[in-house]
Amino acid sequence: MTDDSSGTPAPDETTGDARGEELVGRVFLARVVEPGDEVAGRWLRECGVREVVRRLRSGGEPLPGVGGSRWAGLLARAGRADPDQDLEDAGAAGMRFVCPGDAEWPGQLDDLGDGRPIGLWVRGVPSLRMWALRSVAVVGARACTEYGAHTAASLSSGLAERGWVVVSGGAYGIDGAAHRGALAVGGATVAVLACGVDRPYPRGHTALISRIAEQGLVVGELPPGDHPTPSRFILRNRVIAALTRGTVVVEAACRSGSLVTARAAQRLGRFTMGVPGPVTSSLSAGVHELLRGEATLVTDAAEVVELVGDMGELAPPRRGPVLPRDLLEPAARTVLAALPGNRAASAEEIACGARTTPDEAIARLYELRALGYVERHGDGWKLTRQAMISVRGGRSPC
Repeated sequence: MTDDSSGTPAPDETTGDARGEELVGRVFLARVVEPGDEVAGRWLRECGVREVVRRLRSGGEPLPGVGGSRWAGLLARAGRADPDQDLEDAGAAGMRFVCPGDAEWPGQLDDLGDGRPIGLWVRGVPSLRMWALRSVAVVGARACTEYGAHTAASLSSGLAERGWVVVSGGAYGIDGAAHRGALAVGGATVAVLACGVDRPYPRGHTALISRIAEQGLVVGELPPGDHPTPSRFILRNRVIAALTRGTVVVEAACRSGSLVTARAAQRLGRFTMGVPGPVTSSLSAGVHELLRGEATLVTDAAEVVELVGDMGELAPPRRGPVLPRDLLEPAARTVLAALPGNRAASAEEIACGARTTPDEAIARLYELRALGYVERHGDGWKLTRQAMISVRGGRSPC
């Protein structure tokens, strides 16, 4: 579309061209720069995408903050980068590239400052921005116990049933259990990978990650075909933390990578939660250390939603079982408690034990007899078998 009088591009076309140029530039930079590089993030903030791309392509004077050897490494990467090919490969794999300024870009990622992603590769139909608005991260140990896997799955299914999106890393152990828990109830889940989202990792989760891409979203910073490394796993965790309203850790040893996610969530002002485990388990030691700090103890989805949800979304109060004798009037309970357990007693003796008058005691005893708690034995009163079971069942062993 052009302006009839001058032949120059109309404003919307100019804007579209600029957005297209920025997208291609960010695809180029995603191939050149490692995730979470704050120096490169500062370049983008201060110089803009176009200038950073130009300097890397031209091989000129290094940008501020890097030495000669690192600049040479970036130039070598830049020489091999082919953003058009990356976009073509992504399209063939059903992927799209989402970058800051796009309608689908989750604004909460901007909280990462210069460490925010250059852009995100996304597989799946739903809008990443809309899903991220109501999401919770569930992370934990890879070598988890049966208890941890069960807890993560039930927690995630409960969150999904309440309309929350479960975000995790697609790994073995707690991550996989969290994704499966959400999928099992037809819920929403997002896997944030530390590799190209067209190359599922771990390989044993290929079917799971493919199912997530069909029913939810698979997200990553790395361009198509890129492989994971230990540092990329650690840096991926900051995206999980920033994308969600809060992070729940289910089983984590003291050196677990999931604790990196939790600490990143704390730095970003997100809610940090932990599910307790056996004090004898090394896989719960990291979670317990979190709980000794600023993390909040949670045991189910309702308690998570109470923290991250809207005002008034409270978890139900915890109560023990209600015993039949709990429904008695206080005066009747006092008289019932005054009866000996192994013999009959007179009304006077029971009144003394209940600290009331004999007439009051007799009135309560007749009431208790009608309810099946006591019976007459001559001039005395004795507990029935039903009452013995009720009293013993509710009495503290201490």
